[in-house]
Amino acid sequence: MKTLIVIPARLASSRLPEKMLLDRTGIPLIQHTWQQAKNSRLASDIVVATDHARIQAAVTAFGGQAIMTDPSHQSGSERCCEVAAAFPDFDLYCNVQGDEPEIEPGAIDKAIQVLIDGIADQQAPVMATLATPIRSQARLHDPSCVKVTIDQKRRALYFSRSLIPFPRDFVPAMLEAQPPLFFQHIGLYVYTRNFILNWSSLPVSRWEDTEKLEQLRVLDAGHEIMVDIVPSATSGIDTIEDYQAFVSRQAN
Repeated sequence: MKTLIVIPARLASSRLPEKMLLDRTGIPLIQHTWQQAKNSRLASDIVVATDHARIQAAVTAFGGQAIMTDPSHQSGSERCCEVAAAFPDFDLYCNVQGDEPEIEPGAIDKAIQVLIDGIADQQAPVMATLATPIRSQARLHDPSCVKVTIDQKRRALYFSRSLIPFPRDFVPAMLEAQPPLFFQHIGLYVYTRNFILNWSSLPVSRWEDTEKLEQLRVLDAGHEIMVDIVPSATSGIDTIEDYQAFVSRQAN
């Protein structure tokens, strides 16, 4: 199935303004993400969906493709919806966050493939995402670490900032269980064309409103989300400390 990677990139991010243009590594942050995404084997093309001409100019300068999208969009999914309308010749759209400069191309391909497999198995998924095992007790209780539970057919059952499943009688050995008991959700999404075009018509779920997790509106509307597992999560850039650590890793 023909897949377009969409990289949403806002200029005025709340915790680290203009982070997409930070260039202490010699190139802007958005270019790092674009280069990683370009190494996907399953995607046919890439476009950056931005709200500001400065990001569009930066992407054009390094040879990428960028389009302007509505600055009022509140999420990457809304931006992907606009892109899907403008790029009709694709079956799937993969949302790779612009502040993930170390995203593994293989992880992108796993998310694309699990959705393709789900469709081929005559299931009814409209979306796919990724998860990784949680092996740290601190992560279990960190609300910024979103958890997901997954059924035997690799479909998401629920996403939460709380600990799920909740172990009534917790013992540390549970963190080493095989197969794993606890999974961290990774915010990379792949959508079918028909689904993402209708994103704006989905009602906001009360679970989404409570947890502030947009993927819950999909489950609450009765749709299926496929989930594949990767060994670990890469580090996104949310703060200046995150960026400084990234610069150091690049230097080494």
